[in-house]
Formats: sequence, structure tokens, C-alpha cells
Amino acid sequence: QVQLVESGGGLVQAGGSLRLSCAASGTIFTIYAMGWYRQAPGKQRELVAALTSNGIANYADSVEGRCSISRDNVKNLVYLQMNSLKSEDTAVYYCHALVHPGGNYWGQGTQVTVSS
Repeated sequence: QVQLVESGGGLVQAGGSLRLSCAASGTIFTIYAMGWYRQAPGKQRELVAALTSNGIANYADSVEGRCSISRDNVKNLVYLQMNSLKSEDTAVYYCHALVHPGGNYWGQGTQVTVSS
């Protein structure tokens, strides 16, 4: 079993910044990729950013240039630095990990609210 615990969400004014963190623990041999998804009310969950174990990053077009994902491969941590936040960034943000063994794991989610 793998546990993902997110932190760093909260309320921020438009134009502000937040840094989300996610710690993975449990039976982990290899983490192939870690990343962040978000789900706004009434919308489907969508990719925000992901980072493979060999350093390849992928960002949603909506956050490209405003967000930066990074990992600590030794400590199994992933971070999402979000800048120039907009009201449309308001959502529950979920940490995701693709792990061997076990496959896909999700965190409980952390709320990000951007006030305009």
C-alpha cells in the first residue's frame, strides 16, 4: 500500500502564489511519475502537471508558465509551485503517483481557493 499526503492548499487572492506538497510513503520500489490533478465543482478531474522519474515534465496549457513541478526522489516528495493564480484555478488538487508495485495512487486532495 502507498499513501499520498498533500499539504499547502488554502485561500489566496488572485495574483498570489501557493506551494503544494505531497509526500509518498509505504511499499515503494519505484515511482515512475508523480503529479498533480485538479477538479473544480461540476468539472472532470484534469491534469495540472506531472514529472517522471527521469525529469520529464508535462503541464496543462492553462498553467504553463505559471506553475512549476519538482520532485525530491530520495524523500518521495513532489511539489507544485503555483504563481499568478487566477479564480479559475480554484479546485481540489490531488496528488497522483504511478508506482511499482501497485500502480496508480491518489491523495485525499487539498482545496485551493483563489479569490478575485
